[in-house]
Amino acid sequence: MSSSVRVAVDKDTGVAVVSLDRPEKLNAIDLAMAEELAAVWRAFRFDDSVRAVVLTGAGERAFCTGIDRDAVVPQPPSPYMVDDPLLRVGPKANDLWKPVVAAVQGLACGGAFYLLGESEFVVADTTAAFFDPHTPYGMVSAYESVLMAHRMPYGEVARMMLMGTAERISARRAHEIGLVSELTAPGEALGAALHCAAVIAGYPAQGVQGTVRALWAAKEAGRAPAFAQAPHLIALGNLPAERQAELFAARRPGAFRVR
Repeated sequence: MSSSVRVAVDKDTGVAVVSLDRPEKLNAIDLAMAEELAAVWRAFRFDDSVRAVVLTGAGERAFCTGIDRDAVVPQPPSPYMVDDPLLRVGPKANDLWKPVVAAVQGLACGGAFYLLGESEFVVADTTAAFFDPHTPYGMVSAYESVLMAHRMPYGEVARMMLMGTAERISARRAHEIGLVSELTAPGEALGAALHCAAVIAGYPAQGVQGTVRALWAAKEAGRAPAFAQAPHLIALGNLPAERQAELFAARRPGAFRVR
């Protein structure tokens, strides 16, 4: 069985590159990829040769477009429980406290925010675009909104989540509001992220990892109670799956503006 996640480790620099490798699906995350990502993060916990990580997506069209629409995720028959396979795809969810730098080109939307939200910072090229597709299809943007509310000003994340597929945030705008820390020319985001990761990997690991943990602790205080509400909001607010599918099938490709 072929892997949907590629990992390359440079033993000289201490930097690992993790690539989402489903370019034909715009690097959408299916259940197999979700399991692979969790396994990669957990394996890095035991590998001292990896001191920093760059996370990127294969191909030029997308970093990641979230959950694969063809993935079948059975849900418990209770409003108090929701199974979300994306909750375990990020490094922090798998107890990895080594720094992760995201390198983004092309689309990053929906479930991609689980990964961006658990990265230390984001480097993007000018082809990058960010949006959230939940609300137009009768779905609550819960976990994604919480994660992005810790990376963007409230008004910006509210606009992105509520405008849905009608609007995309350009790489330039994402840089202006702080979602992206460095903006590069097309095709240069990976190189810039690798440079940052190599610098960080050259520092003593204990200090770096402790700083990562401290930074995340500053976010956890607000994230934990918000995440606790998410399953109930999703259960109450989501349209039935068949109705979501109808809206998705009736979507109008290209009907959006970039700002």
